[in-house]
Amino acid sequence: MGALDYLINNLCTVTSTKSKRKAMQTVEIKVKMDCDGCERRVKNAVTSMKGVKSVEVNRKQSRVTVSGYVEPNKVLKRVKSTGKRAEFWPYIPQHLVYYPYASGAYDKRAPAGYVRNVVQAFPASTAQEDNIVSLFSDDNVNACSIM
Repeated sequence: MGALDYLINNLCTVTSTKSKRKAMQTVEIKVKMDCDGCERRVKNAVTSMKGVKSVEVNRKQSRVTVSGYVEPNKVLKRVKSTGKRAEFWPYIPQHLVYYPYASGAYDKRAPAGYVRNVVQAFPASTAQEDNIVSLFSDDNVNACSIM
């Protein structure tokens, strides 16, 4: 049996040219939908894609959520092929942002409770601020000399 195993393992190996399976992910897309027909057209276009496990359409928020083994750019391209203007979901929940009314963050077209995901909405942590705070800390042995 040793020679037979050797021949099977070394001479009869079939190399697979298949690529690795895509990772399971959720893609959120902003699509303006006015009626049931628009909603149905977008949902049918995305549902027919290979690897899609679930599709949720929320017309009130103009949001399509696709879960499955898909590539985000291909999903976006498929939604755009329906004739609708589409983009990746640009909003994040308002409670996750430090400055929700910073310039560029507040968007009156955003769904209730959401703001745009921009850099200005998050505080910039600088080393200088950290140094000033630590001047008056109980851990600083020279704090008494400053006061």
